[in-house]
Amino acid sequence: MMADSFSINDKMSGRRKFLVAATSVAGGIAGAAIATPFLLSMMPSERAKAAGAPVEVDISKLEPGMLMMVEWRGRVVWVLNRTPEMLETLPKLEDQLADPNSEKNQQPEYAKNLTRSIKPAILVIEGVCTHLGCSPVFRKDVAPEDLGPDWLGGFFCPCHGSKFDLAGRVYKSVPAPTNMVVPPHVYLSDSRLLIGSESEGSA
Repeated sequence: MMADSFSINDKMSGRRKFLVAATSVAGGIAGAAIATPFLLSMMPSERAKAAGAPVEVDISKLEPGMLMMVEWRGRVVWVLNRTPEMLETLPKLEDQLADPNSEKNQQPEYAKNLTRSIKPAILVIEGVCTHLGCSPVFRKDVAPEDLGPDWLGGFFCPCHGSKFDLAGRVYKSVPAPTNMVVPPHVYLSDSRLLIGSESEGSA
């Protein structure tokens, strides 16, 4: 009787193991079948990003004076909502800037103006110093001791000391040779911005 009992238990244990294994395999196959469509649906998005597809940005919560960071083509793009006081500083700096009128091709034609933007308040700019590719720091404070008494706010590169105003225009006598780059962009609505579009922007 004992031998028969062990035999029955062994058989039941074997069946349990088989059922567990079979269930796991079936579950794994079902899981893979379910996951595959999702993985495939994500792949075009990753390919599009790698190819530099435009990036849509919601700027509805970007308050005046605030800076937002966005990634496009593996680069950091800044979106700055400039206050009226910030905009007032731009014409005051022209004699201190290397390219105040944005003559060099660092922006689309529709951003070749005093504010270097489509909408005066909103600056869209690559957050990269044009010297050696460091990332400048947003310094909106006026006349800090380390940047000189004439500093009216802008972007300062801590790597080699290049300075840019609040339109990304480079100061004279600094290592950076050109203004910061304004990427192509267009407004889809008052609160939606498309960065990377080749379409000409409009107000």
